[in-house]
Amino acid sequence: MSDYFQSILMGSLLTVAVSLASAAIATVLGLLGASAKLSGRRPLVVLATVYTSIVRGIPELVMMLLIFYGGAIGLNTLLEKMGSESSVDLNPFVAGSFTIGFIYGAYMTETFRGAILAIPKGQMEAAWAFGMSPVKTFFRITLPQMVRYALPGFTNNWLVLIKATALVSLIGLQDMTYLAKQASAAAREPFIFFLFTAALYLIYTSVSLWALGRLNARYSLGTEKVQL
Repeated sequence: MSDYFQSILMGSLLTVAVSLASAAIATVLGLLGASAKLSGRRPLVVLATVYTSIVRGIPELVMMLLIFYGGAIGLNTLLEKMGSESSVDLNPFVAGSFTIGFIYGAYMTETFRGAILAIPKGQMEAAWAFGMSPVKTFFRITLPQMVRYALPGFTNNWLVLIKATALVSLIGLQDMTYLAKQASAAAREPFIFFLFTAALYLIYTSVSLWALGRLNARYSLGTEKVQL
């Protein structure tokens, strides 16, 4: 049985890789979505609003299967219309990471939007008065302060995202959930293997919570804590 535990442990590395890739995609989409919602340009505002509304209204499992299978069908149909006889199979790692990142990009959008709105507007107006461009204002004024306000929400999204990576096992990616299921079927000990998998998830989320808590404490230096 030790071989099964070792394979699940190795599969956990793939889980971490999917989590990091998904978080990177979600962060980029979140920043773009928040910028679009706050841009004041109606087409961008509508596009970002539709994105966040639709994604948050569809179950993650349905979205995963829709992108993995629907994406492959769409690409093959497009290739067929272009006269190509070749077919395309989506890579489970790429499809899984993109789907989870796409889903949580909607949640990150609202997190970053709230963080930007929490920054006193006068600071950005002062930067513009000094002749700073919007891009320079964002990276020098908005972004550093936004991190402080966004970290609590980002932490919550990250913890849920880690747990959501278990969905990639449904499209054949051999993460630790997939391998735990395989080991359970082979050894007929589902409780032991899934308990081990649950413990690994708990370790990863606990370490993440500690690390992000330290980061949050660092960015909160010099701020006044309100006692409730």
